[in-house]
Amino acid sequence: MNLILLEPSDFAEAADVAVLRGRRFQHIVDVHKAEVGDTLKVGALQGQIGEGVVIERGEQHIALAVSLHRAPPPPLPLNLILALPRPKMLKRTIQHATALGVKTLYLINAYRVEKSYWQSPWLAEDKLREQCLLGLEQAVDTTMPAIFLRKRFKPFVEDELPDIAAASRKLVAHPVTDTPCPVDIAEHTTLAVGPEGGFIPYEVEKLQAAGFESVHLGPRILRVETALPVLLARLFPGR
Repeated sequence: MNLILLEPSDFAEAADVAVLRGRRFQHIVDVHKAEVGDTLKVGALQGQIGEGVVIERGEQHIALAVSLHRAPPPPLPLNLILALPRPKMLKRTIQHATALGVKTLYLINAYRVEKSYWQSPWLAEDKLREQCLLGLEQAVDTTMPAIFLRKRFKPFVEDELPDIAAASRKLVAHPVTDTPCPVDIAEHTTLAVGPEGGFIPYEVEKLQAAGFESVHLGPRILRVETALPVLLARLFPGR
């Protein structure tokens, strides 16, 4: 936990004093081993980043005097369209995407996405939020991503995607193409990433009909949780 995220309910007693319990309290005690007078890096969820000075430490809570004074890191100029990963991989993928600065994420269906994946308890709003918080804590960021679930591929690509991707560069990661993934691009981008095994030809054709250009990462076939950080590092290095 590189950042202690603070929520509005933490400031119930005073506008500039946060009282923490539960997981964050335990982390501060066990990992930071913070005592009264110590300073921790904190950030208000959806707000600024700053410092929290420990002013009280109890058996089940810790109180911080909070000063916030700088903005979180800027978001990636990206709309991410991601075929729903298998549940075990979904948690890590959400964390990675959040830590890398993705703020708009659509989880979509595809032919190679098993129907059972959509029944995963990890798609519940509170579970997705939990993984996003872990990603923000890792990356020292405070801005939550917006995550949308779309269970029907064709209606999404035909009816919603044109507006989502309007005025952006449109790319689909696809291993069967001659065009390498571009590096360090400046414009806003909409990136579509398929499931394990990739999008089937019909899906690629539908994306291409919507203006998407197929690009590859080389001859190696990567898992989604590996391919996504590689793609974002190529497209937006240093961001």
